[in-house]
Amino acid sequence: MAGRRPGPAVILLLLLAAALAPVSSAVRPVSDAHRSAAAELFVPSADGSFGDLESTYEAVRTFQILGLEKYKSLTGKACEFAAEKLASPSSSAAKDLFHAVRIRGALGCSVDTGVYDGVVARLKAVIKDTNSLLEFYYSVGGLLSIKEQGHKVVLSDAESTFHAIKALSQSDGRWRYDTNSAESSTFAAGIALEALAGIVSLADAEVDPSMIGVVKNDIVKLFDTIKSYDDGTFYFDEKHVDATEYKGPIMTSASVVRGVTSFAAVVSGKMNIPGEKILGLSKFFLGIGLPGSAKDCFNQIESLVFIPLILSLPSKVFSLTSKDQLKVEVTTVFGSPAPPLKVNLVQVLGSDSKVINSENKELQFDLDNNVHHLDIAPLKIDVGKYSLVFEISLQEPEHETVYATGGRNTENVFITGLIKVDKAEIGISDNDAGTMESVQKLDLLKDTKVALSANHLQKLRLSFQLTTPLGQTFKPHQVFLKLKHESKVEHLFVVPGSSRQFKIVLDFLGLVEKFYYLSGRYDLELAVGDAAMENSFLRALGHLELDLPEAPEKAPRPPAQAVDPFSKFGPKAEISHIFRAPEKRPPKELSLAFTGLTLLPFIGFLIGLVRLGVNLKNFPSLPGPAAFASLFHAGIGAVLLLYVLFWLKLDLFTTLKYLGFLGIFLVFVGHRALSYLSSASTKQKTA
Repeated sequence: MAGRRPGPAVILLLLLAAALAPVSSAVRPVSDAHRSAAAELFVPSADGSFGDLESTYEAVRTFQILGLEKYKSLTGKACEFAAEKLASPSSSAAKDLFHAVRIRGALGCSVDTGVYDGVVARLKAVIKDTNSLLEFYYSVGGLLSIKEQGHKVVLSDAESTFHAIKALSQSDGRWRYDTNSAESSTFAAGIALEALAGIVSLADAEVDPSMIGVVKNDIVKLFDTIKSYDDGTFYFDEKHVDATEYKGPIMTSASVVRGVTSFAAVVSGKMNIPGEKILGLSKFFLGIGLPGSAKDCFNQIESLVFIPLILSLPSKVFSLTSKDQLKVEVTTVFGSPAPPLKVNLVQVLGSDSKVINSENKELQFDLDNNVHHLDIAPLKIDVGKYSLVFEISLQEPEHETVYATGGRNTENVFITGLIKVDKAEIGISDNDAGTMESVQKLDLLKDTKVALSANHLQKLRLSFQLTTPLGQTFKPHQVFLKLKHESKVEHLFVVPGSSRQFKIVLDFLGLVEKFYYLSGRYDLELAVGDAAMENSFLRALGHLELDLPEAPEKAPRPPAQAVDPFSKFGPKAEISHIFRAPEKRPPKELSLAFTGLTLLPFIGFLIGLVRLGVNLKNFPSLPGPAAFASLFHAGIGAVLLLYVLFWLKLDLFTTLKYLGFLGIFLVFVGHRALSYLSSASTKQKTA
């Protein structure tokens, strides 16, 4: 059931699909991005589980298939989680026993034989008493997993169980979940086929071949209900089921893939399934990309176990100039190297599906880089789009029962190269006969500056040829001639091309209104561009002096030129300013004399202090009053110093700020000092 490797019958089924499939487009295999996505989607809780037994198994199985070492760190806790359910099988549901057994099988957990004996008895009892498809699925799947782990398990009533499950099938290949269900389900068909495959494996005798044939016919009917996209992708989806039972295309398709491959692995004979539908299912799962949920990730990865080898191209763009090699990678769907094989290029198709080359060419294998390569020069293909058709053949016969090659594979490629530009001419003609007044040859691969002049009765002619590396006429996607007036008005013309050359004739008489009757200088530019043209160019050709008649009164006006909204943030015009000449200053001697006069009041102040007999006789002698008196005088000195600093360097606001603090300080200490002197004077008078 889910988790088993496909047997020889499955591979025969895939080989049949490969043989019958038409040419199909290959896709890239599973990459490291899928491994990173799986590690992010499956995040264990503290107890090592992923929420429940089913989610834990899906995480372990996904990590194993992708080759992630992360699952090994979960072995201990996951095994304990499963052992708790297996310890009491009589009280556990068949679904829990089914997932617990699969976890132990996937991780190789050791288990006592007696424990599995109880589980086997419990699951057989469920099979005997149930009529539910899900119960059959879980019970049969659990027994088969136990058998695959090396324990002897035989289902003695396999024939009756097979008939009980088959009784739930419908005429369109779908199944009901139980006898009471009114609606059938495609998802149920997948788990029914998986359960029937398990019964065939567990049976003690061969199941009735006629019943096997009936089930094969049901599978064919089931594939008649498959849905598809226009690109050849096939998928299964539910038709009419309740919202609670709807599984979505990924889960439904995965269920059918597991069921069909499991059933094909245990029965003989081939399955009559169209090969394009098998490969279309493969394309569906590979085309999902990175899944968005853990459930979708598990269903995608496990379903891809049954996908053929994948052919892909590391690069799909090749240059004839650089002589690039065609390189092909062939890997398994999970990116591991393929077995020894041959890759042959059998056809080269043009963009119109016309066969360009049908010579069978074998690609050489580079063992160091694990790629097949081929020089593209001998293929004689030109620039453009092509479809390359490959065939893969295994070298060892024993590998044909292990790998499926997927038939023919088609890859779209793009070839680029240098385009030859020659026979370029530009000139002015005078009449319709094309008589050229002046003709100048151009080298469009280099800067060219021509100077032309014309009036409204003349014509401008430009012609040139473009040829591919193989000498074929090349028609690029874009060929434009631009005329730009000195007033910034632009005119764009498409240069038409014929089988031999590109040529444009501008009749100025018919273009006077389009040119808004603007005479003067027009700059000429030629643009030639294409994705396949490695030397695409935008070339300035020179200028044209055009003389047009005066515009009539009602002639159209040139459109207003768009203003760059960011121009206001650009550099401004330079401002030129002439400063006023400085005033004439007085002589140096006069300035010094005036400075001396400003010092006279200070000298007079000092003389006055001496005449008044200023002294320190009344300076306080006690420590406290003496300290306040000293601070008061120091504050006055600080104010005088502040005046000097204001004169030299400080601005008015800074000076006033400092003066405010000093003023408060002087009021406080001055009040204390003067209070002491006043009290001392009062005491002397009263004494």
